[in-house]
Amino acid sequence: MTFILYQLPVNTHTTMLGTSFIGYSRGLSTGPQAFAINPANGEVMEPGYAAPSSAEVEQAVSLAASAFPVYRMTSASERAKFLRAIAAEIEASVDAIAARGAAETGLPEARLRGETARTIGQLRLFATMLDDGSWLDARIETAIPDRQPIAKPDLRSMLRPLGPVAVFCASNFPLAYSVAGGDTASALAVGCPVIVKAHSSHPGTAEIVASAVVRASQACQMPEGVFSVLYGSGRDVGMTLVKHPSVKAVGFTGSFAGGRALMDAAAARPEPIPVYAEMSSINPVVMLPGILAEKSAALAEGFFQSLTMGVGQFCTNPGLLFLQDGSQQPFIDALTELIHKAAPGVMLNAGICQAYQDATSNAAKQLGVTQIASTNPPSNGQGAPMIFVCSAESFLQNPALTHEMFGPASLIVIGSLDEIAAAAEALEGQLTASIHGTSAELAANGNLLEILERRAGRIIFNGFPTGVEVCHSMVHGGPYPSTSGGRSTSVGTMAAARFARAVAWQNAPQSLLPAELQDANPLSIPRMVDGKRC
Repeated sequence: MTFILYQLPVNTHTTMLGTSFIGYSRGLSTGPQAFAINPANGEVMEPGYAAPSSAEVEQAVSLAASAFPVYRMTSASERAKFLRAIAAEIEASVDAIAARGAAETGLPEARLRGETARTIGQLRLFATMLDDGSWLDARIETAIPDRQPIAKPDLRSMLRPLGPVAVFCASNFPLAYSVAGGDTASALAVGCPVIVKAHSSHPGTAEIVASAVVRASQACQMPEGVFSVLYGSGRDVGMTLVKHPSVKAVGFTGSFAGGRALMDAAAARPEPIPVYAEMSSINPVVMLPGILAEKSAALAEGFFQSLTMGVGQFCTNPGLLFLQDGSQQPFIDALTELIHKAAPGVMLNAGICQAYQDATSNAAKQLGVTQIASTNPPSNGQGAPMIFVCSAESFLQNPALTHEMFGPASLIVIGSLDEIAAAAEALEGQLTASIHGTSAELAANGNLLEILERRAGRIIFNGFPTGVEVCHSMVHGGPYPSTSGGRSTSVGTMAAARFARAVAWQNAPQSLLPAELQDANPLSIPRMVDGKRC
């Protein structure tokens, strides 16, 4: 086993220590160590990352619990300044992030830089949300003391933070869904301290980003414990966090098995807490015959690019495609040619690569399934694009065909329009559903659109699911099992509501009301007053 000592680029604040961040202190290096492994060449990367002791985990949670009463009372402008400071510190570390992240994940540096920009952008987006104040959903109902038969009280409500939040980093997004990703940004925005469980696939990247957050926290004079990062096992450290009585919510992006385990542990607590888990989705795509006749080659190219982007390791990867019988051959021929010419790609880690190989091997063995396209045999650690095909009848009879193949593989299901509608109806919850059609076809298939709406959190017209815009109206969530519950999003400013709860003040003196609910509206935020937005 070859070890390489990783050298950070010049002009970075970060020294790689390989220990957890316990508030403003660093953990000890005496615990069991895990090393990042470069998936492209198998090299083991220094430093080793030490698992925290149980006392260190307890200290991180205790600091978060102590920080919460102080941090929850910070103003929106103070938290917005904090988020912008984090963004600036990460921006200053982009060279170190790109170099270390590429070595740890096998992703190209351009992807790491793009994902860093997205992470910076969503931090600044949440800061803008705080400036506006509409996320609070502030409502005021003024009293009517002489109302008959019962007087109407003065009632005012808005969202308030839940408490310390445990955030689990994702394997496939070392920035956007990790240490300072969307879960962390949204929790910090609403006033919740965050304890991050770093992912073993990119611990060095996590250390660089965590250092940036800590520098911003200290510069903004935030209470110690508002942010910590712990290394170690998800089954040990992660479960300890989920079960700890001071932790009030969980954000998770990962496998169905991992998310389900966290959900069950959180539900079994004496005080159950919400787990916002993004878990599994095959993101069905429907292509209607009219548009296939017009542009089969262009659609094949678009589908291929979406399927193979990031070696298929996106939560919105199109793993299922419905084609109406009789319209499919030109599209399939064009897609097959593209797949045959494609090169295998390095997958994020050995575990993900093995799971992909197992899933595609299992798909090939299913009754009625034919593998119609694959690329050159992959080397170790690589995933090869693959296309399978079956009839709608076979699909409806075999629940195994709905299982996710996390990688650049997809199943094409061919049938009548009625069979496609029945197959869509039989699907579990999805993050996305896409439909391609002419204007006339889309207008004529309202029933199919209604089915897709019930099955997915985002409906895409004449486009492909990969690519998630970070903005106010994005919904990146969907019915179970794509997420733990379909009433929220993990991307965009609506994500803030996950880590807050509504509180009402009845007949409170003006001096005791939060500024957001006072008659004078000193912060000039949007509110609903007596049922009218103003």
